[in-house]
Amino acid sequence: MASSMASDDKPTPSQAAAGDEKGAGHFTAADRVIHGARMATEKEQNMTLLQGIKLYPKAIAWSLLISTCIVMEGYDICLVNNFYAFPQFNQKYGEQLPNSEKWEVPAPWQAGLSNGAMVGELIGLLINGWVSERFGYRWTVIASLMVLNGWIALFFTAQNVQTLLAAEILCGVPWGIFQTLTITYASEVCPVAMRGYLTTYVNFCWGLGQLIGIGVIMSMLGRRDEWAYRIPYALQWMWPLPLAVGIFFAPESPWWLVRQGKLDEAKKSLLRLTSLNREVDFDADETVDMMVHTTALEEKTTAGASYWDCFKGHDLRRTEIVCMVWAIQNLSGNSFSNYSTYFLKQAGLGERQAYGFALGQYGINMVGVFSAWFLMSRGIGRRSLYLYGLCGLFVMLMVLGFLGLVPEEQRKQGAIATGSIMLGWALTYQSTVGTVCYSLVSEISTRRLQIKTVALGRVLYIIVGIITGVLTPYMLNPGAWDWANYAGFFWGGSCFLCIIYTYFRVPEPTGRSFAELDLLFQKGVSARMFSSTKVDVFEDEINDGLVDRIQAQRGPDDAKVTGGKAA
Repeated sequence: MASSMASDDKPTPSQAAAGDEKGAGHFTAADRVIHGARMATEKEQNMTLLQGIKLYPKAIAWSLLISTCIVMEGYDICLVNNFYAFPQFNQKYGEQLPNSEKWEVPAPWQAGLSNGAMVGELIGLLINGWVSERFGYRWTVIASLMVLNGWIALFFTAQNVQTLLAAEILCGVPWGIFQTLTITYASEVCPVAMRGYLTTYVNFCWGLGQLIGIGVIMSMLGRRDEWAYRIPYALQWMWPLPLAVGIFFAPESPWWLVRQGKLDEAKKSLLRLTSLNREVDFDADETVDMMVHTTALEEKTTAGASYWDCFKGHDLRRTEIVCMVWAIQNLSGNSFSNYSTYFLKQAGLGERQAYGFALGQYGINMVGVFSAWFLMSRGIGRRSLYLYGLCGLFVMLMVLGFLGLVPEEQRKQGAIATGSIMLGWALTYQSTVGTVCYSLVSEISTRRLQIKTVALGRVLYIIVGIITGVLTPYMLNPGAWDWANYAGFFWGGSCFLCIIYTYFRVPEPTGRSFAELDLLFQKGVSARMFSSTKVDVFEDEINDGLVDRIQAQRGPDDAKVTGGKAA
Protein backbone atom coordinates (compact mmCIF):
# COMPACT_ATOMS: atom_id res chain seq x y z
CA MET A 1 0.00 0.00 0.00
CA ALA A 2 1.16 3.51 -0.62
CA SER A 3 2.56 5.45 2.29
CA SER A 4 2.37 8.98 0.96
CA MET A 5 -0.53 10.14 3.13
CA ALA A 6 -0.28 13.46 4.90
CA SER A 7 0.74 13.25 8.50
CA ASP A 8 -2.69 14.34 9.78
CA ASP A 9 -4.80 12.14 7.42
CA LYS A 10 -6.81 9.28 8.94
CA PRO A 11 -8.87 6.64 7.08
CA THR A 12 -12.58 7.50 6.87
CA PRO A 13 -15.34 4.96 7.66
CA SER A 14 -16.11 4.71 3.94
CA GLN A 15 -12.48 3.89 3.20
CA ALA A 16 -12.46 1.26 5.91
CA ALA A 17 -15.64 -0.29 4.52
CA ALA A 18 -14.34 -0.32 0.96
CA GLY A 19 -12.66 -3.69 1.39
CA ASP A 20 -13.27 -6.79 3.45
CA GLU A 21 -12.70 -6.86 7.20
CA LYS A 22 -9.05 -7.91 6.87
CA GLY A 23 -8.33 -5.26 4.24
CA ALA A 24 -9.84 -2.46 6.32
CA GLY A 25 -7.90 -3.46 9.41
CA HIS A 26 -4.74 -3.82 7.36
CA PHE A 27 -5.14 -0.28 6.03
CA THR A 28 -5.71 1.16 9.52
CA ALA A 29 -2.65 -0.52 11.04
CA ALA A 30 -0.35 0.61 8.24
CA ASP A 31 -1.70 4.16 8.35
CA ARG A 32 -1.09 4.34 12.10
CA VAL A 33 2.52 3.19 11.64
CA ILE A 34 3.20 5.73 8.90
CA HIS A 35 1.57 8.57 10.82
CA GLY A 36 3.52 7.79 14.00
CA ALA A 37 6.78 7.31 12.08
CA ARG A 38 6.40 10.67 10.36
CA MET A 39 5.76 12.48 13.65
CA ALA A 40 8.69 10.79 15.41
CA THR A 41 11.07 11.50 12.51
CA GLU A 42 10.15 15.20 12.45
CA LYS A 43 10.62 15.48 16.23
CA GLU A 44 14.03 13.75 16.12
CA GLN A 45 15.37 15.89 13.30
CA ASN A 46 14.21 19.08 15.02
CA MET A 47 15.69 18.03 18.35
CA THR A 48 18.77 19.94 19.49
CA LEU A 49 21.74 18.31 21.21
CA LEU A 50 20.77 19.84 24.58
CA GLN A 51 17.19 18.62 24.24
CA GLY A 52 18.48 15.15 23.38
CA ILE A 53 20.69 15.09 26.48
CA LYS A 54 17.74 16.13 28.68
CA LEU A 55 15.42 13.53 27.13
CA TYR A 56 17.88 10.62 26.92
CA PRO A 57 20.16 10.88 30.01
CA LYS A 58 19.58 7.22 30.88
CA ALA A 59 20.44 6.15 27.32
CA ILE A 60 23.70 8.10 27.61
CA ALA A 61 24.57 6.38 30.90
CA TRP A 62 23.83 2.86 29.63
CA SER A 63 25.70 3.47 26.36
CA LEU A 64 28.75 4.78 28.23
CA LEU A 65 28.71 1.71 30.47
CA ILE A 66 28.60 -0.79 27.60
CA SER A 67 31.21 1.16 25.60
CA THR A 68 33.58 0.84 28.58
CA CYS A 69 34.13 -2.79 27.51
CA ILE A 70 36.48 -1.37 24.85
CA VAL A 71 38.77 -0.02 27.62
CA MET A 72 39.95 -3.60 28.22
CA GLU A 73 41.04 -4.07 24.63
CA GLY A 74 42.80 -0.70 24.49
CA TYR A 75 44.60 -1.59 27.74
CA ASP A 76 45.91 -4.94 26.49
CA ILE A 77 46.92 -3.71 23.02
CA CYS A 78 48.87 -0.94 24.77
CA LEU A 79 50.60 -3.49 27.02
CA VAL A 80 51.78 -5.83 24.32
CA ASN A 81 53.05 -3.11 21.97
CA ASN A 82 54.82 -1.18 24.73
CA PHE A 83 56.25 -4.22 26.50
CA TYR A 84 58.68 -4.53 23.55
CA ALA A 85 60.58 -1.58 25.05
CA PHE A 86 60.33 -3.06 28.57
CA PRO A 87 63.65 -4.65 29.70
CA GLN A 88 62.09 -7.14 32.11
CA PHE A 89 59.61 -8.38 29.51
CA ASN A 90 62.34 -8.78 26.87
CA GLN A 91 64.55 -10.79 29.23
CA LYS A 92 61.67 -13.19 30.00
CA TYR A 93 60.21 -13.70 26.54
CA GLY A 94 62.96 -12.46 24.18
CA GLU A 95 66.44 -13.40 22.98
CA GLN A 96 69.83 -11.78 23.54
CA LEU A 97 71.11 -9.91 20.49
CA PRO A 98 74.42 -11.17 19.03
CA ASN A 99 77.51 -9.39 20.40
CA SER A 100 75.33 -7.30 22.73
CA GLU A 101 73.95 -7.26 26.26
CA LYS A 102 70.53 -6.15 24.97
CA TRP A 103 67.54 -8.48 24.86
CA GLU A 104 64.78 -8.21 22.24
CA VAL A 105 61.64 -10.17 21.44
CA PRO A 106 62.41 -11.34 17.85
CA ALA A 107 60.50 -9.54 15.10
CA PRO A 108 58.53 -12.70 14.10
CA TRP A 109 57.25 -13.10 17.67
CA GLN A 110 56.53 -9.37 17.95
CA ALA A 111 54.39 -9.68 14.84
CA GLY A 112 52.76 -12.84 16.20
CA LEU A 113 51.87 -11.34 19.58
CA SER A 114 50.61 -8.09 18.06
CA ASN A 115 48.47 -9.98 15.54
CA GLY A 116 47.34 -12.78 17.87
CA ALA A 117 44.54 -10.67 19.35
CA MET A 118 43.46 -9.71 15.83
CA VAL A 119 43.11 -13.37 14.84
CA GLY A 120 40.86 -13.96 17.84
CA GLU A 121 38.90 -10.82 17.03
CA LEU A 122 38.21 -12.14 13.52
CA ILE A 123 36.57 -15.18 15.07
CA GLY A 124 34.63 -13.07 17.57
CA LEU A 125 33.36 -10.68 14.91
CA LEU A 126 32.01 -13.46 12.70
CA ILE A 127 30.41 -15.26 15.65
CA ASN A 128 28.81 -12.02 16.83
CA GLY A 129 27.00 -11.50 13.53
CA TRP A 130 24.80 -14.47 14.43
CA VAL A 131 24.90 -14.65 18.24
CA SER A 132 23.85 -11.05 19.00
CA GLU A 133 20.87 -11.19 16.62
CA ARG A 134 19.81 -14.50 18.17
CA PHE A 135 20.23 -13.75 21.89
CA GLY A 136 20.29 -9.93 22.04
CA TYR A 137 23.04 -7.42 22.79
CA ARG A 138 22.97 -7.58 26.61
CA TRP A 139 23.35 -11.32 27.06
CA THR A 140 26.00 -11.52 24.35
CA VAL A 141 28.14 -8.91 26.12
CA ILE A 142 27.64 -10.49 29.55
CA ALA A 143 28.62 -13.96 28.30
CA SER A 144 31.70 -12.51 26.57
CA LEU A 145 32.81 -10.79 29.78
CA MET A 146 32.57 -14.05 31.74
CA VAL A 147 34.62 -15.93 29.13
CA LEU A 148 37.23 -13.16 29.16
CA ASN A 149 37.52 -13.46 32.93
CA GLY A 150 38.86 -17.00 32.49
CA TRP A 151 41.27 -16.34 29.63
CA ILE A 152 43.05 -13.51 31.50
CA ALA A 153 44.62 -16.21 33.70
CA LEU A 154 46.76 -17.28 30.73
CA PHE A 155 48.36 -13.82 30.57
CA PHE A 156 49.08 -13.84 34.27
CA THR A 157 50.67 -17.32 34.40
CA ALA A 158 52.45 -17.39 30.99
CA GLN A 159 55.93 -18.91 31.25
CA ASN A 160 56.82 -18.57 27.57
CA VAL A 161 55.96 -16.50 24.53
CA GLN A 162 53.82 -19.31 23.07
CA THR A 163 51.40 -19.11 26.02
CA LEU A 164 51.20 -15.35 25.62
CA LEU A 165 50.23 -15.86 21.97
CA ALA A 166 47.47 -18.31 22.96
CA ALA A 167 46.15 -15.79 25.50
CA GLU A 168 46.08 -13.02 22.88
CA ILE A 169 44.11 -15.20 20.45
CA LEU A 170 41.58 -16.45 23.02
CA CYS A 171 40.97 -13.03 24.59
CA GLY A 172 40.61 -11.59 21.10
CA VAL A 173 37.32 -13.49 20.61
CA PRO A 174 35.30 -11.49 23.20
CA TRP A 175 37.15 -8.31 22.23
CA GLY A 176 35.92 -8.80 18.66
CA ILE A 177 32.35 -9.06 19.95
CA PHE A 178 32.74 -5.84 21.95
CA GLN A 179 34.00 -3.94 18.88
CA THR A 180 30.69 -4.18 17.03
CA LEU A 181 28.14 -4.37 19.84
CA THR A 182 29.32 -1.22 21.62
CA ILE A 183 28.98 0.88 18.46
CA THR A 184 25.65 -0.67 17.43
CA TYR A 185 24.09 -0.26 20.88
CA ALA A 186 25.21 3.38 21.06
CA SER A 187 23.67 4.17 17.66
CA GLU A 188 20.37 2.46 18.47
CA VAL A 189 19.53 3.93 21.89
CA CYS A 190 19.87 7.63 21.05
CA PRO A 191 18.28 10.17 18.67
CA VAL A 192 19.92 11.63 15.55
CA ALA A 193 21.30 14.68 17.42
CA MET A 194 23.34 12.47 19.80
CA ARG A 195 24.33 9.62 17.47
CA GLY A 196 27.68 11.04 16.45
CA TYR A 197 28.72 11.69 20.05
CA LEU A 198 27.80 8.36 21.66
CA THR A 199 29.24 6.25 18.84
CA THR A 200 32.54 8.15 18.85
CA TYR A 201 32.81 7.80 22.64
CA VAL A 202 33.94 4.25 21.87
CA ASN A 203 37.19 5.75 20.61
CA PHE A 204 37.59 7.64 23.89
CA CYS A 205 37.44 4.28 25.66
CA TRP A 206 40.29 3.04 23.46
CA GLY A 207 42.37 6.02 24.52
CA LEU A 208 41.43 5.54 28.18
CA GLY A 209 42.56 1.92 28.10
CA GLN A 210 45.85 2.88 26.45
CA LEU A 211 46.45 5.70 28.94
CA ILE A 212 45.85 3.39 31.90
CA GLY A 213 48.14 0.80 30.31
CA ILE A 214 51.08 3.14 29.75
CA GLY A 215 50.63 4.60 33.24
CA VAL A 216 50.78 1.12 34.78
CA ILE A 217 53.90 0.27 32.75
CA MET A 218 55.66 3.47 33.83
CA SER A 219 54.89 2.66 37.47
CA MET A 220 56.59 -0.72 36.98
CA LEU A 221 59.84 0.62 35.46
CA GLY A 222 61.58 0.56 38.84
CA ARG A 223 60.93 -3.16 39.37
CA ARG A 224 63.45 -5.73 38.17
CA ASP A 225 61.48 -8.93 38.85
CA GLU A 226 58.74 -10.82 36.98
CA TRP A 227 55.98 -8.83 38.74
CA ALA A 228 56.96 -5.85 36.60
CA TYR A 229 54.93 -7.38 33.77
CA ARG A 230 52.66 -9.79 35.67
CA ILE A 231 50.98 -7.04 37.71
CA PRO A 232 49.87 -5.14 34.55
CA TYR A 233 48.37 -8.37 33.20
CA ALA A 234 46.63 -9.13 36.53
CA LEU A 235 44.97 -5.71 36.57
CA GLN A 236 42.83 -6.83 33.61
CA TRP A 237 40.67 -8.71 36.14
CA MET A 238 39.34 -5.43 37.53
CA TRP A 239 36.99 -4.93 34.54
CA PRO A 240 34.79 -7.94 33.60
CA LEU A 241 32.74 -8.63 36.76
CA PRO A 242 31.67 -5.02 37.59
CA LEU A 243 30.80 -4.41 33.93
CA ALA A 244 28.76 -7.62 33.70
CA VAL A 245 26.76 -6.71 36.83
CA GLY A 246 26.00 -3.24 35.48
CA ILE A 247 25.07 -4.44 31.98
CA PHE A 248 22.68 -7.03 33.48
CA PHE A 249 20.41 -4.14 34.50
CA ALA A 250 20.71 -2.28 31.15
CA PRO A 251 17.71 -2.11 28.78
CA GLU A 252 17.94 -4.04 25.51
CA SER A 253 18.24 -2.14 22.22
CA PRO A 254 14.69 -1.17 21.12
CA TRP A 255 15.71 -1.58 17.46
CA TRP A 256 16.71 -5.20 18.12
CA LEU A 257 13.40 -5.81 19.90
CA VAL A 258 11.46 -4.36 16.94
CA ARG A 259 13.35 -6.64 14.53
CA GLN A 260 12.31 -9.57 16.75
CA GLY A 261 8.67 -8.42 16.62
CA LYS A 262 8.62 -7.60 20.37
CA LEU A 263 6.99 -4.18 20.08
CA ASP A 264 5.67 -3.95 23.64
CA GLU A 265 9.13 -4.71 25.01
CA ALA A 266 10.64 -2.16 22.62
CA LYS A 267 8.33 0.48 24.06
CA LYS A 268 9.27 -0.47 27.64
CA SER A 269 12.94 -0.27 26.68
CA LEU A 270 12.43 3.22 25.23
CA LEU A 271 10.74 4.41 28.41
CA ARG A 272 13.70 3.09 30.43
CA LEU A 273 16.08 5.00 28.15
CA THR A 274 14.27 8.35 28.43
CA SER A 275 13.27 10.83 31.13
CA LEU A 276 10.53 13.45 31.37
CA ASN A 277 11.40 16.53 29.30
CA ARG A 278 8.62 19.03 28.77
CA GLU A 279 10.57 20.80 26.02
CA VAL A 280 10.18 17.79 23.72
CA ASP A 281 6.83 16.14 22.94
CA PHE A 282 8.23 12.62 23.12
CA ASP A 283 5.92 9.68 22.47
CA ALA A 284 7.30 6.15 22.79
CA ASP A 285 4.60 4.70 20.51
CA GLU A 286 5.54 7.09 17.70
CA THR A 287 9.24 6.25 18.10
CA VAL A 288 8.46 2.52 17.91
CA ASP A 289 6.42 3.25 14.77
CA MET A 290 9.46 4.98 13.25
CA MET A 291 11.56 1.89 13.98
CA VAL A 292 8.88 -0.36 12.50
CA HIS A 293 8.62 1.83 9.38
CA THR A 294 12.41 1.83 8.83
CA THR A 295 12.58 -1.94 9.37
CA ALA A 296 9.71 -2.44 6.91
CA LEU A 297 11.44 -0.31 4.25
CA GLU A 298 14.61 -2.33 4.70
CA GLU A 299 12.73 -5.63 4.49
CA LYS A 300 11.39 -4.54 1.11
CA THR A 301 14.85 -3.82 -0.34
CA THR A 302 16.83 -6.51 1.52
CA ALA A 303 15.64 -10.06 0.94
CA GLY A 304 17.38 -11.58 3.97
CA ALA A 305 19.61 -10.76 6.90
CA SER A 306 22.61 -13.04 6.31
CA TYR A 307 26.24 -12.15 5.65
CA TRP A 308 25.64 -12.87 1.95
CA ASP A 309 22.93 -10.17 1.83
CA CYS A 310 25.58 -7.58 2.70
CA PHE A 311 26.99 -8.10 -0.80
CA LYS A 312 23.69 -7.81 -2.72
CA GLY A 313 22.21 -4.77 -4.46
CA HIS A 314 22.81 -1.35 -2.92
CA ASP A 315 23.91 -3.01 0.34
CA LEU A 316 27.14 -3.95 -1.46
CA ARG A 317 28.04 -0.26 -1.71
CA ARG A 318 27.30 0.28 1.98
CA THR A 319 29.41 -2.75 2.95
CA GLU A 320 32.29 -1.53 0.78
CA ILE A 321 32.28 1.95 2.37
CA VAL A 322 32.06 0.60 5.94
CA CYS A 323 34.93 -1.82 5.23
CA MET A 324 37.14 0.88 3.72
CA VAL A 325 36.39 3.45 6.43
CA TRP A 326 37.60 0.89 8.97
CA ALA A 327 40.63 -0.17 6.89
CA ILE A 328 41.77 3.43 6.34
CA GLN A 329 42.42 3.70 10.07
CA ASN A 330 45.35 1.31 9.61
CA LEU A 331 46.31 2.40 6.10
CA SER A 332 46.75 6.03 7.21
CA GLY A 333 49.62 5.17 9.56
CA ASN A 334 47.89 4.13 12.76
CA SER A 335 49.90 0.90 12.96
CA PHE A 336 53.06 3.03 12.87
CA SER A 337 51.90 5.14 15.83
CA ASN A 338 50.99 2.08 17.93
CA TYR A 339 54.70 1.36 18.24
CA SER A 340 55.49 4.89 19.42
CA THR A 341 57.53 3.89 22.50
CA TYR A 342 59.57 1.28 20.64
CA PHE A 343 60.02 3.64 17.68
CA LEU A 344 61.18 6.56 19.84
CA LYS A 345 63.72 4.36 21.62
CA GLN A 346 65.13 3.36 18.24
CA ALA A 347 65.16 7.05 17.25
CA GLY A 348 67.46 7.84 20.21
CA LEU A 349 65.32 8.70 23.25
CA GLY A 350 65.89 7.13 26.68
CA GLU A 351 63.51 4.62 28.21
CA ARG A 352 61.63 7.00 30.53
CA GLN A 353 61.52 9.78 27.90
CA ALA A 354 60.08 7.38 25.33
CA TYR A 355 57.34 6.24 27.72
CA GLY A 356 56.71 9.88 28.66
CA PHE A 357 56.04 10.75 25.02
CA ALA A 358 53.78 7.70 24.72
CA LEU A 359 51.85 8.79 27.83
CA GLY A 360 51.34 12.20 26.24
CA GLN A 361 50.24 10.56 23.00
CA TYR A 362 47.59 8.44 24.70
CA GLY A 363 46.38 11.45 26.69
CA ILE A 364 46.07 13.35 23.42
CA ASN A 365 44.07 10.41 22.01
CA MET A 366 41.40 11.10 24.61
CA VAL A 367 41.52 14.88 24.16
CA GLY A 368 41.14 14.30 20.41
CA VAL A 369 37.69 12.77 20.95
CA PHE A 370 36.49 15.93 22.70
CA SER A 371 38.05 17.96 19.90
CA ALA A 372 36.04 15.94 17.37
CA TRP A 373 32.88 16.54 19.41
CA PHE A 374 33.56 20.29 19.37
CA LEU A 375 34.08 20.30 15.61
CA MET A 376 30.88 18.30 15.05
CA SER A 377 28.94 20.67 17.31
CA ARG A 378 30.13 23.55 15.08
CA GLY A 379 28.32 21.92 12.15
CA ILE A 380 31.30 20.24 10.46
CA GLY A 381 30.15 16.99 8.86
CA ARG A 382 31.64 13.52 9.33
CA ARG A 383 32.82 13.30 5.71
CA SER A 384 34.60 16.67 5.93
CA LEU A 385 36.35 15.77 9.18
CA TYR A 386 37.43 12.42 7.78
CA LEU A 387 38.73 13.85 4.48
CA TYR A 388 40.58 16.90 5.82
CA GLY A 389 41.96 14.84 8.68
CA LEU A 390 43.59 12.47 6.20
CA CYS A 391 45.16 15.45 4.41
CA GLY A 392 46.73 16.62 7.70
CA LEU A 393 48.03 13.13 8.47
CA PHE A 394 49.64 12.89 5.03
CA VAL A 395 51.61 16.10 5.56
CA MET A 396 52.88 15.02 8.98
CA LEU A 397 53.90 11.55 7.79
CA MET A 398 56.00 13.11 5.04
CA VAL A 399 57.65 15.46 7.57
CA LEU A 400 58.35 12.42 9.76
CA GLY A 401 60.09 10.74 6.84
CA PHE A 402 62.26 13.77 6.08
CA LEU A 403 63.40 13.88 9.74
CA GLY A 404 65.22 10.64 8.95
CA LEU A 405 67.74 12.75 7.00
CA VAL A 406 68.94 14.46 10.22
CA PRO A 407 72.73 13.85 10.68
CA GLU A 408 73.84 11.34 13.32
CA GLU A 409 75.44 14.04 15.49
CA GLN A 410 72.02 15.70 15.85
CA ARG A 411 70.14 12.48 16.44
CA LYS A 412 68.84 13.51 19.89
CA GLN A 413 67.28 16.71 18.53
CA GLY A 414 65.84 14.75 15.61
CA ALA A 415 64.33 12.23 18.02
CA ILE A 416 62.63 14.99 20.05
CA ALA A 417 61.29 16.54 16.82
CA THR A 418 60.05 13.09 15.79
CA GLY A 419 58.26 12.67 19.13
CA SER A 420 56.64 16.10 18.76
CA ILE A 421 55.42 15.29 15.24
CA MET A 422 53.98 12.01 16.52
CA LEU A 423 52.06 13.91 19.21
CA GLY A 424 50.70 16.26 16.55
CA TRP A 425 49.84 13.26 14.38
CA ALA A 426 47.98 11.64 17.29
CA LEU A 427 45.91 14.79 17.96
CA THR A 428 44.99 15.19 14.29
CA TYR A 429 44.17 11.50 13.91
CA GLN A 430 41.99 11.32 17.01
CA SER A 431 40.21 14.61 16.21
CA THR A 432 39.22 13.31 12.79
CA VAL A 433 39.82 9.87 11.27
CA GLY A 434 40.23 7.84 14.46
CA THR A 435 37.08 9.19 16.11
CA VAL A 436 34.72 9.96 13.21
CA CYS A 437 35.18 6.44 11.83
CA TYR A 438 32.99 5.02 14.61
CA SER A 439 30.12 7.33 13.72
CA LEU A 440 30.41 6.67 9.97
CA VAL A 441 30.30 2.88 10.23
CA SER A 442 27.27 2.97 12.55
CA GLU A 443 25.31 5.33 10.27
CA ILE A 444 26.21 4.06 6.80
CA SER A 445 25.20 0.45 7.50
CA THR A 446 21.52 -0.49 7.34
CA ARG A 447 19.72 -1.36 10.62
CA ARG A 448 18.73 -4.80 9.39
CA LEU A 449 22.31 -5.75 8.50
CA GLN A 450 24.21 -3.43 10.81
CA ILE A 451 25.82 -5.99 13.10
CA LYS A 452 27.00 -8.03 10.13
CA THR A 453 28.11 -5.01 8.05
CA VAL A 454 30.10 -3.49 10.92
CA ALA A 455 31.56 -6.94 11.65
CA LEU A 456 32.68 -7.32 8.02
CA GLY A 457 34.19 -3.84 8.12
CA ARG A 458 36.07 -4.68 11.29
CA VAL A 459 37.22 -7.95 9.70
CA LEU A 460 38.88 -6.00 6.88
CA TYR A 461 40.32 -3.60 9.47
CA ILE A 462 41.88 -6.57 11.26
CA ILE A 463 43.16 -8.20 8.06
CA VAL A 464 44.83 -4.91 7.09
CA GLY A 465 45.99 -4.58 10.69
CA ILE A 466 47.60 -8.02 10.56
CA ILE A 467 49.46 -7.10 7.38
CA THR A 468 50.62 -3.75 8.76
CA GLY A 469 51.33 -5.41 12.10
CA VAL A 470 53.71 -7.82 10.35
CA LEU A 471 55.40 -5.07 8.33
CA THR A 472 55.81 -2.47 11.11
CA PRO A 473 58.12 -4.48 13.44
CA TYR A 474 60.37 -5.26 10.48
CA MET A 475 60.43 -1.56 9.49
CA LEU A 476 61.47 -0.47 13.00
CA ASN A 477 63.44 -3.41 14.40
CA PRO A 478 67.22 -2.72 14.22
CA GLY A 479 67.76 -6.44 13.64
CA ALA A 480 65.50 -6.38 10.57
CA TRP A 481 64.93 -3.58 7.99
CA ASP A 482 65.74 -0.71 10.39
CA TRP A 483 63.87 1.98 8.38
CA ALA A 484 63.30 4.22 11.43
CA ASN A 485 61.90 7.61 10.28
CA TYR A 486 61.88 6.59 6.62
CA ALA A 487 58.82 4.47 7.37
CA GLY A 488 56.96 7.81 7.30
CA PHE A 489 57.35 7.92 3.51
CA PHE A 490 55.73 4.49 3.15
CA TRP A 491 52.72 5.41 5.27
CA GLY A 492 52.51 8.86 3.65
CA GLY A 493 52.03 7.22 0.25
CA SER A 494 49.39 4.89 1.67
CA CYS A 495 47.59 7.83 3.29
CA PHE A 496 47.47 9.71 -0.03
CA LEU A 497 45.60 6.82 -1.66
CA CYS A 498 43.13 6.91 1.24
CA ILE A 499 42.46 10.61 0.55
CA ILE A 500 41.51 9.82 -3.06
CA TYR A 501 39.13 7.02 -2.00
CA THR A 502 37.43 9.15 0.67
CA TYR A 503 36.79 12.03 -1.73
CA PHE A 504 34.96 9.89 -4.26
CA ARG A 505 33.26 7.22 -2.12
CA VAL A 506 32.51 8.29 1.49
CA PRO A 507 29.12 10.11 1.83
CA GLU A 508 27.88 12.63 4.44
CA PRO A 509 25.35 11.02 6.86
CA THR A 510 25.11 13.94 9.33
CA GLY A 511 21.53 14.83 10.31
CA ARG A 512 19.92 12.02 8.32
CA SER A 513 17.48 9.51 9.79
CA PHE A 514 18.23 5.84 9.19
CA ALA A 515 15.28 5.65 6.75
CA GLU A 516 16.62 8.63 4.75
CA LEU A 517 20.04 7.02 4.48
CA ASP A 518 18.38 3.80 3.27
CA LEU A 519 16.59 5.73 0.52
CA LEU A 520 19.69 7.69 -0.56
CA PHE A 521 21.65 4.48 -1.02
CA GLN A 522 18.71 2.80 -2.73
CA LYS A 523 18.56 5.64 -5.27
CA GLY A 524 22.33 5.44 -5.86
CA VAL A 525 23.03 9.09 -4.93
CA SER A 526 26.69 10.09 -5.39
CA ALA A 527 28.75 10.41 -2.20
CA ARG A 528 29.44 14.08 -2.96
CA MET A 529 25.70 14.80 -3.34
CA PHE A 530 24.44 13.13 -0.15
CA SER A 531 24.28 16.28 1.95
CA SER A 532 22.34 18.31 -0.63
CA THR A 533 19.88 15.69 -1.93
CA LYS A 534 16.34 15.91 -0.54
CA VAL A 535 14.32 12.72 -0.01
CA ASP A 536 10.91 11.88 1.47
CA VAL A 537 10.89 8.40 2.95
CA PHE A 538 7.10 8.47 3.32
CA GLU A 539 6.51 8.53 -0.43
CA ASP A 540 7.69 4.93 -0.67
CA GLU A 541 5.77 1.78 0.15
CA ILE A 542 6.34 -0.33 3.24
CA ASN A 543 6.37 -4.07 3.67
CA ASP A 544 2.83 -5.28 4.34
CA GLY A 545 4.07 -8.46 6.00
CA LEU A 546 5.50 -6.49 8.89
CA VAL A 547 2.25 -4.55 9.22
CA ASP A 548 0.46 -7.89 9.67
CA ARG A 549 2.71 -8.67 12.62
CA ILE A 550 1.96 -5.26 14.15
CA GLN A 551 -1.78 -5.75 13.68
CA ALA A 552 -1.57 -9.14 15.37
CA GLN A 553 -0.01 -7.52 18.44
CA ARG A 554 -2.06 -4.33 18.69
CA GLY A 555 -5.27 -5.05 16.82
CA PRO A 556 -6.70 -3.15 13.81
CA ASP A 557 -8.51 -0.53 15.83
CA ASP A 558 -5.95 -0.05 18.57
CA ALA A 559 -5.58 3.62 19.40
CA LYS A 560 -2.47 5.13 20.89
CA VAL A 561 -1.60 3.38 24.11
CA THR A 562 -1.80 5.71 27.06
CA GLY A 563 1.36 6.14 29.04
CA GLY A 564 3.54 6.50 25.96
CA LYS A 565 5.17 9.62 27.36
CA ALA A 566 8.53 9.38 29.02
CA ALA A 567 8.25 9.30 32.78
